Amino acid sequence: MSPNNKKIEKRAGGLLLHVSSLPSKYGIGDLGPDAYKFVDFLVRAGQSYWQMLPLTLPTLKINPYSPYNCISAFAGNTLLISPDFLYRDNLLTKEQLLKCPRLDDSRIDFPKVISYKHKLFNYAYQHFKNSRPADYDKFISDNCEWLDDFALFSALRNHFKRKLWCGWPAKLRDRNKAALKDVKNIFQDNISKEKFLQYIFFKQFAALKGYCSQKNIKLIGDIPIYVSLDSADVWSHPEIFKLTKNKRPRFISGVPPDYFSKTGQLWGNPIYDWNKLKKTRYDWWLRRISQNLTIFDVLRIDHFRGFFAYWQVPAGAKTAKGGKWVKCSYEDFFKILFKQFDRRRLIAEDLGLITDDVISFIKKHHLTGMRVLQFGFDDPAQNPHFPANHEKNTIVYTGTHDNNTAAGWFTKDALPQQKKILFNCLGRKVRANQFNWEFIKLALSSPANLAIIPVQDLLGLNHSARMNLPGTTKKNWLWKLKIGQLTTQIAKKLSKLSKIARRNGGQYGHFEHKN
Repeated sequence: MSPNNKKIEKRAGGLLLHVSSLPSKYGIGDLGPDAYKFVDFLVRAGQSYWQMLPLTLPTLKINPYSPYNCISAFAGNTLLISPDFLYRDNLLTKEQLLKCPRLDDSRIDFPKVISYKHKLFNYAYQHFKNSRPADYDKFISDNCEWLDDFALFSALRNHFKRKLWCGWPAKLRDRNKAALKDVKNIFQDNISKEKFLQYIFFKQFAALKGYCSQKNIKLIGDIPIYVSLDSADVWSHPEIFKLTKNKRPRFISGVPPDYFSKTGQLWGNPIYDWNKLKKTRYDWWLRRISQNLTIFDVLRIDHFRGFFAYWQVPAGAKTAKGGKWVKCSYEDFFKILFKQFDRRRLIAEDLGLITDDVISFIKKHHLTGMRVLQFGFDDPAQNPHFPANHEKNTIVYTGTHDNNTAAGWFTKDALPQQKKILFNCLGRKVRANQFNWEFIKLALSSPANLAIIPVQDLLGLNHSARMNLPGTTKKNWLWKLKIGQLTTQIAKKLSKLSKIARRNGGQYGHFEHKN
């Protein structure tokens, strides 16, 4: 399809909500009935896209529970498995399902959720062993390239009480073949259980994806640029990361001081060795993107500028201020990537300090970029996030998972000068209790072909509903909907506004593709 094809002129809308934030009586949103109800809400609200955060399994170290700090780039987050569907599929009894502790209905209590769900998983695995489904072996075979290492890593990680793998006995740390063979026999049942849970996760997700397709809802996924040191990927592929002989990081990831933090953000992930990746023709990255484009219609690539130059901080640093930019040979990587995948299905997260080479590359290859309204009200003449400066081939957001909610930004973060520019843009002053809908209207009226609204902004929630505060590691990723919060009235209002903005039920042409 030519970049100038009229199909690209289609306008559409969608909502941003992570699966964990869905309402649930089990303490965390999951892939069960409430996910299907949310799809129905999207349809009633005239929306065409559901954007999620990464579905990978978070580690409990460094940045606890963050979906951007995962223990596998390939494995699904088993905490999102639906207990209701385990019961439906005869993997749980009613008595087992009802042993649910009292859980907060507006915040995720991860320790309680983990404890409860792991008990359910143990029950389900015992039922599974008595009657393995026909498609189970095919799943194991199709995914063996990552699943075997992940399942073994998880079994060993649990055995060593979540001690970092680089602190395991040297033979296991360095993947001695004889040592690995021995532990595979010792932990055979634990390994099998991990594979079973991944089978259940991807089966439940595939069913939800099928329902979305029936309802003409496209799914936007999110792929973090980095993985955690505490991951199966770094353990099984240490050669593609900058590590010491003892498998410790020589450098860690982050970004320099920015809008979110005066000392920068110290993410702590190990840094890729792009020279080594090049020798493999980027095999690990291509497999990673391939898997994500199999389960999602569109894929947002987080921290896109990290493929051009990355902020490298010496391991052991207390903040990210002492790092430096290291350039990558990005042309070779993207040449191979674009031969294998349709670039129209990719979103480049081009936020923050974006250099000219990144900007020109995005334009040259007609990649879809991002615009965030909360960033838009400084220096309108030069600011790409100012509504009048938006380009068609972008996605406009009122805010992202890293921003305050719209209401929280308006009452706590926005400076008087920013509000003045905002009111001029709106044509009038607005009160705090009216602001979320005015901000949504501004996003919907943007020239950008796709508008995505975080559900917190749809509900007009304050700063307490914020998903993540970059540079911090506590009280993040905990927010979730209460049952009944998304009403028919809200759906009708969003549908009406979307129709006025010519976004009702449309689909952005860049994302049209053959499955």
